[in-house]
Amino acid sequence: MSFDEMDVDTIWMDGEFVDWEDAQIHVLTHALHYGTGVFEGVRAYETENGTAIFRWEEHLDRLYNSCKPYDLDIGYDREELTEATERLVREQDLGSCYIRPIVFYGYDSLGVSPGDNPTRTAIAAWPWGTYLGEDALENGVEVMVSSWRKHASSQIPTNAKTTGLYVNSMLAGEEARRNGFAEAIVLNKEGDVAEGPGENLFMVRDGEIFTPGLAESILDGITRDTVITLAEERGYTVHDQATISRGELNTADELFFTGSAAEVTPIRRVDNVEIGDGSRGPVTEELQTAFFDLVERRTDDHDEWFSYVGE
Repeated sequence: MSFDEMDVDTIWMDGEFVDWEDAQIHVLTHALHYGTGVFEGVRAYETENGTAIFRWEEHLDRLYNSCKPYDLDIGYDREELTEATERLVREQDLGSCYIRPIVFYGYDSLGVSPGDNPTRTAIAAWPWGTYLGEDALENGVEVMVSSWRKHASSQIPTNAKTTGLYVNSMLAGEEARRNGFAEAIVLNKEGDVAEGPGENLFMVRDGEIFTPGLAESILDGITRDTVITLAEERGYTVHDQATISRGELNTADELFFTGSAAEVTPIRRVDNVEIGDGSRGPVTEELQTAFFDLVERRTDDHDEWFSYVGE
């Protein structure tokens, strides 16, 4: 669904609420040319107690931390960003929705150095369904290992969610789709598994769970952390600093993606090799069910992870 088909009309930008179509920037904005911005992708869920933003505080932590290597000064405190976000969701009558805060260098001069360019900050929210499709949640997706490698943390700070870095993700994802796959898996410079273009990856083998560690050039995903917690609470052994070779993907019992957009999505094939029995595996299904029970508040567990928008 395009933005033109959505019933949203307001964006918060630099401290003010503006009409959706008026939230614009100059064509010579520094971030447009050099990718000098950071962002978050956050989900809110409609529950019996109203709309609840999932792990908002952790997303704010990562947003502020992502700014540090780029010397971006947001200029707004956590309370101001929270108030703006809650008002956006509430006043546009959004139930379950996706929230996109972004901070970037704006317009003043166009050398590679950001110089005196101002820091711009904006937040938008809109309805957005399942990232890889509703069918994917039950039946899983087919993926390919991309020919594009993930950048190393010695080259670019991989744990900052930076706009420019997602060129790598776009290239990997589009390569996969051109070849008839729903998504990609990206290897790091050593040739081991890093993550998906916008997702972390989990592997199940012999009843234990493995996911690449931060040293594998991954983003420290908040949904990743959530699933690790849910798995450990259910008695699983989770190896959360694992190194996973490409070949291990083909012999895994189960594979699945996690992410704020992708939520918990099974993987049924990698490079036309069937994973397990080619359907959503039992561990994946258990953790997926636990995740949706949690975020839709069919359980009282981890209420500290939810920020209720209110009236």
